[in-house]
Amino acid sequence: MSSSQDKKLPATQRRLDQARRDGQVPRSRDLTHLAVVGTGCVTLLLLAPFAFGAMRDALAAALRFGPLDVARPAAMGERAIQFGLLGLAACLGFALVVMAASVIATLATGGWVLSAKAITPDLSRLNPLSGLGRLFSKQQAAVLPKLILLSGVLGGVAYVYVRGSMDALARMVMMPAPTALPYFADWLVKGTAMALLVLVVAAIADVPLQGWLHRSRLKMSVEEVKQEHKDSDGNPHVKGQQRKAARAILQRASITAVPRADFVVMNPTHFAVALRYDEAGMDAPHVVSKGSDLLAMKIRDVAKAHDVPVIQSPMLARALYAHAEIDQPIPSQLFNAVAQILAYVYRLKAALQGRGPYPQTVPEPAVPAELDPLNDPKALAALNDE
Repeated sequence: MSSSQDKKLPATQRRLDQARRDGQVPRSRDLTHLAVVGTGCVTLLLLAPFAFGAMRDALAAALRFGPLDVARPAAMGERAIQFGLLGLAACLGFALVVMAASVIATLATGGWVLSAKAITPDLSRLNPLSGLGRLFSKQQAAVLPKLILLSGVLGGVAYVYVRGSMDALARMVMMPAPTALPYFADWLVKGTAMALLVLVVAAIADVPLQGWLHRSRLKMSVEEVKQEHKDSDGNPHVKGQQRKAARAILQRASITAVPRADFVVMNPTHFAVALRYDEAGMDAPHVVSKGSDLLAMKIRDVAKAHDVPVIQSPMLARALYAHAEIDQPIPSQLFNAVAQILAYVYRLKAALQGRGPYPQTVPEPAVPAELDPLNDPKALAALNDE
């Protein structure tokens, strides 16, 4: 397995897509924090006057008693329930707004990801050594200084702001509460705005940082890239086995076409190729069936059962088996050799029908040496594999 030091290549698109399917996408916590705090502050700023006014009126109504209310003790409980429901509705509305802002901020960085892998039980997460490794990872090495810097900046801004407004705070303490409250609210809003400004800057810096850390975690080694290309293109051994199986199925199915063949060319015990030629519809003879070993014997038996001539021509049978495909014309280099066998078959069929003498000998046509698998070790090995 490749070590982390070997993983220096950027992640491929397939690796990124797989990580996304596993629920691994860049997320900015600073952006989420900004959305929650900022939306909460703006919501309070906009709705506080209305909400506080409504609650003040409700509280005033709840504390106002008449003769009928005194005569009915349950009225106090009803008013308390109404007042509590009003407060609960205000809190629920505030929570829904903040929750919506949090979801939108989360989706803004990594998008929508539907994956159950993040919540799937994983016992490896309980390994303390793995936990220590995550504490000292590259991501934590980048996050810790950022948190320290952000805390320092927020603390410094708060210190400067509070120190610069000490005189105003002292004057507010001396004022009556109704008069001091608007000044205090204004002071609090300004201070919160300065803190939010710091969070905005942190979020702007954190979004690309999280993207870089995400791509860094998914970096790949040379071996991983090679393995991925191999998996994408298909393992050569597996693909070879699949082609071999498909070829075997096609060859077995092609036995049904043997009765339509004009003749079968055989190497006595290893290869059999059935050919058909129609002058009206074919430019060259076509292979209708071929096989080796037991399948070759089956082709021979079917051909004899249907009076299809079987010609012994080992070199031609090997060349046709190696270089011709089922339902395809034969290679042009073998036209002359096949034509000699075809002429012999036509004379043989004419003799059987009493329209001419029997041919004396079976021709042994010349086959180009480069088409004979016996002269090509690679082709011979391929035939042996089949």
